[in-house]
Amino acid sequence: MTIEEAMKERHTVRHFKDKSIPSDTTEKLNARIAQNNSDYGLRLELVTGNNDGLNVLAKLLGKGIKNYIILAGPDTPDLDVKLGYCGADMILYAQTLGLNTWWIGGMFSDKGARKSLDTDSVRINGVLAVGYGQTSGTAHKSKSAAEISSYNGDTPQWFSDGVEALLLAPTALNRQSFDVRGDGSRVCLTCSNGRFSGIDLGIGKYFFELGAGKENFEWI
Repeated sequence: MTIEEAMKERHTVRHFKDKSIPSDTTEKLNARIAQNNSDYGLRLELVTGNNDGLNVLAKLLGKGIKNYIILAGPDTPDLDVKLGYCGADMILYAQTLGLNTWWIGGMFSDKGARKSLDTDSVRINGVLAVGYGQTSGTAHKSKSAAEISSYNGDTPQWFSDGVEALLLAPTALNRQSFDVRGDGSRVCLTCSNGRFSGIDLGIGKYFFELGAGKENFEWI
């Protein structure tokens, strides 16, 4: 399965099977994490064998969660956008490996997650539960392209493809609070979702790039 195929197949899963992730698969996840950390200056970390990174409510809503990826990095102004972007890469990459995920934003345990980090000089903003889902999840109701996008002039195919991909992106509370505008080869994407705006913006940028092709436009 390619990343592009994973984008269409991935849905949120909260209930997981009592099945360990094989060592060769965890090695692949860790290699992808290491690449994201190197490229974006982050401290993502895969944790296996416990659910300490979830708060009480998440543990009640989820079942069988024993593995998660910590979304963390130095507390810079663009940290949330980078975490959203790289977190999006990780959930889709996990999907290509036959795994399912749940992006846990407001229901993670900072104290619990920090037990697995070797530094306190980072900010954590969410965890990604990962494992083998009891189901593959289901699609949620989505906004239309017209509700979140506009293009100055005749809309090129790459822009339409980018918006279609953007509508597949997971967002906090499934609000899809995106506004994407295109003019020539320039694209502006904003997101108004309160304290989740930075994370959602990073996720949205990753999905739009995947659909549109980074070679076809530039962010402004």
